[in-house]
Amino acid sequence: MTHGTENTFNDYVTAMVGGELFGLPIGRVQDVFLPERITRVPLAPPEIAGILNLRGRIVTLLDLCQRLGLERRAPSAMAIGVERKGESYGLMIDQVGEVMSLDAADFERNPVNLDPKLAAVSTGIYRLEHRLLLVLDVDRVLDIAPRAAAA
Repeated sequence: MTHGTENTFNDYVTAMVGGELFGLPIGRVQDVFLPERITRVPLAPPEIAGILNLRGRIVTLLDLCQRLGLERRAPSAMAIGVERKGESYGLMIDQVGEVMSLDAADFERNPVNLDPKLAAVSTGIYRLEHRLLLVLDVDRVLDIAPRAAAA
């Protein structure tokens, strides 16, 4: 009987946002959809793109480019549906990628030189062959309570 050969894999739905590759834990992803008929929300923070009705549910759309302070390279065309505390959200992304199964042993903490806005919503990274995959902390991304103004 050999020990230490058990590999644990984590599954992520990958998405491109502002030229960066993100991974969302697959257990948090409900669906991927094309946002249509978006209603703007008066006086909402700039990262709230609006709300829409998706199969009878009211979904709050969060513009990830705006939320993460990334440069918009193309209009966000898709959204990844997630839920938090019974509320439905759509995270607007540039494009959805594949589902990746990554070895938990390769997971690393955020590098010290990672942009602070990204580090604030990332639990860590995977170094892939040609780029970094930032693992999003869905709860931190959705934490859109008004930030206290710096005195």
